[in-house]
Amino acid sequence: MIIDKTWRVLTVGDGDLSFSASLLTHHQPASLTATVLDTSDVLLGKYAHNDYQTLLDQQCPVLCEFDVTDPNAWSTLEKHSFDLVIFQFPLIPAFKSHQEFQEKCKEVHINTLNRQLLRHFLVNSFEHFLDPNGARLCYITSKDVKPYKEWNIENALHRNTDIDYLGWHDFNIDAFPGYKVRNVDRDKHVKDTKGITYVWSDNSAHAIKSQLNESLYKDEAYCELCATGPYNNDQDKIKHQSTKKHLNMLNYEAMWQLILDRE
Repeated sequence: MIIDKTWRVLTVGDGDLSFSASLLTHHQPASLTATVLDTSDVLLGKYAHNDYQTLLDQQCPVLCEFDVTDPNAWSTLEKHSFDLVIFQFPLIPAFKSHQEFQEKCKEVHINTLNRQLLRHFLVNSFEHFLDPNGARLCYITSKDVKPYKEWNIENALHRNTDIDYLGWHDFNIDAFPGYKVRNVDRDKHVKDTKGITYVWSDNSAHAIKSQLNESLYKDEAYCELCATGPYNNDQDKIKHQSTKKHLNMLNYEAMWQLILDRE
């Protein structure tokens, strides 16, 4: 992960705060503010091993009950005061009941809800968190497996905005000693899975682009939607377009477009 020591960094939704603690200790940004969705009591009760006190002991601000989709949750955060905002392995919280699941998924799919979360993260970061005169970068680190790769992260999240997708680089967890990637709402960490850090800015000519990889699935030999290919010929690509995977992705995209049309 590309971290400049002069940057002021905000981490979003860092469950047990182990990522923030490792970032602060081993990468030493100019400043760090860490946030979690849980209350402090829930955080301490949920994770037997956490870095809440570790960060406080190092005078690192920790904001609890920080919901990146709700402006009321970050009213105490100084506006436009960061260079970089990071969201590690985001996923919507587990539903508390079957009734809540039915209510929230009445018109949309869980796929759409996760895309909404990440879009809120990007839009709110550029409108409220990032300094107009700073580096102005957003990172989302995610996994290259289902269901995460079905969110069409490189193309769908910033659609119809002034935000530009710049590229990606591999996330090396070994560069963050002590960081545990947690299951959502559980005191267990998942086995190491290949992570990819995706990068956005509202400066399409940002200098960081020279350190990033471009999207792999852009030309006619690939299916950008499904992130597959290259295909040997047009017949193979047409065959792919009739697969269940491709049809599912078309359905996700249609639901996503309905959400965007309502904005």
